[in-house]
Amino acid sequence: QVQLVESGGGLVQAGGSLKLSCAASGSIFSINAMGWYRQAPGKQRELVATITSGGSTYYADSVKGRFTISRDNAKNTVYLQMNSLKPEDTAVYYCNYRRHFSNSVYTDYWGQGTQVTVSS
Repeated sequence: QVQLVESGGGLVQAGGSLKLSCAASGSIFSINAMGWYRQAPGKQRELVATITSGGSTYYADSVKGRFTISRDNAKNTVYLQMNSLKPEDTAVYYCNYRRHFSNSVYTDYWGQGTQVTVSS
């Protein structure tokens, strides 16, 4: 099992910044990916950004150039720096840890979610 503890959400004005953190503990394996998803009211959960244990990153088009994902492998922690926030970024943000058994076989673990609210 993997436990994920998120922090850093809150209320910010449009154009502002927030930094989310997610610390993983438990059965951490060297080959994994960590990332952030978000879910706005009435919408499906969507991928925001991911980073592999090797450092490869992926961003949703909606956040490219504004958000930066990073990780500290020694601390098993992933970060999401969010700049130039927009009201449409308002959502519950969920940390994700994906343990890969192979390229196509994996197990997902989720954090409890942290609210990010951007006021206009």
